[in-house]
Amino acid sequence: MFVFLTGEVRRKSSFRQSPLLTAAPGRALIDEQISIKGHFLSQNYPVTVCAQMHSEEGDLWEAFAHYTTNASKMTSDHSVGGSYLGCEPMGLFWALEPALGSREVLRLRKRNVETPYIVNISLLEGHTSPSEGQSTELAAVTVERWYMAPGVRRIEIRQNKIVGTLFLPPGEPGPFSAMLDLWGMGGGLSEYRSALFASRGFASLSVAYMGHKDLPGPPDIMSVGDLYFKSAFQLLQDHCQVDADRVGVIGLSFGVCLTLRIATRIGVKVRPKLTCFEICRMIITLLFAYEKYKSDRQAIMNDVNIHLFPFPVKNITCPLMYIVGEDDQCAASTENADIEEALRSAGKSQLFTRLSYPGAGHLIEIPYIMVNKFAVLFTLWGGHPAPHAAAQEDSWKRILEFMETHLRR
Repeated sequence: MFVFLTGEVRRKSSFRQSPLLTAAPGRALIDEQISIKGHFLSQNYPVTVCAQMHSEEGDLWEAFAHYTTNASKMTSDHSVGGSYLGCEPMGLFWALEPALGSREVLRLRKRNVETPYIVNISLLEGHTSPSEGQSTELAAVTVERWYMAPGVRRIEIRQNKIVGTLFLPPGEPGPFSAMLDLWGMGGGLSEYRSALFASRGFASLSVAYMGHKDLPGPPDIMSVGDLYFKSAFQLLQDHCQVDADRVGVIGLSFGVCLTLRIATRIGVKVRPKLTCFEICRMIITLLFAYEKYKSDRQAIMNDVNIHLFPFPVKNITCPLMYIVGEDDQCAASTENADIEEALRSAGKSQLFTRLSYPGAGHLIEIPYIMVNKFAVLFTLWGGHPAPHAAAQEDSWKRILEFMETHLRR
């Protein structure tokens, strides 16, 4: 939230306090809101609030917004220009983009979750942009944004041929409710959602299945099968600090296919509290079309369907949530209704929860992070920044509520 407190202040007066910028909390988890306030500003005063941070690769990311203090004691918190418009309390964070002139960056992903993002926030005189480079800085503040709460334990897993990372909540020894965390075909090992789950009291095992040096086969090929995912699920169930009856699965992008397969085909013993989550489109079909590259180097997905697995959805016996971005340009949507219909026909509609977000694209992730626009191979994710950011904020709250209801109560 942005608040500007006005007063009869002259910047150059030695008897009046200079403008001040505060952020609270200064150290926060990535899914927590940060309140930013400007103090001791003149009335009807144009200012720009700018956020800048460096990625782990050294790229500069930035966002900015224009505000005007009014004649009252407190201004409205509506941006009138810049990276976003209107009332967007966390806009400075989800609107971050590579700075002008930076190398081309497709996606910002936190790889070392044991360190924070350091975001420098500055208050600039007038309505300006960071690229102009001649703005007068009135005040500044720095915030830390973390994926791991103090006390969360991170444990590398390399056993039974499983490549992953287990995160355990701080405090009590458990047993904890837990999540098996599966990502998409970008490869590697993404840990940040699991770290955040553990920060919220759930054990979580993030598993790599392609594109990792410790996995067999070429990095661009998925060389593991059903036994691998069954073993990962059982490894999590068997951990001494995990409640084996309260384990769920979450999938993002292609991870959705794997989540459905675990729930319906590979022989995992489904217990009453097993919960499956489907994040983004239900990818019963993926759209993989390789048109010639446009002048802007973007390959546009066309309407070619590659059917992957005939999932026996009627076999599902656990609560199922799936989340849809209605402007997803990366995955087909017409088949999504088949999931709901199959469960209805099997008399299991009570197990099904659907969240659908107009204007949101592919990859509905955790809240208040940068909205990613492009995939690998320069394919479009779809969606628009503000509604996509709103979808991430709302869906994360709903996911945590769903987990609380079905895994901990």
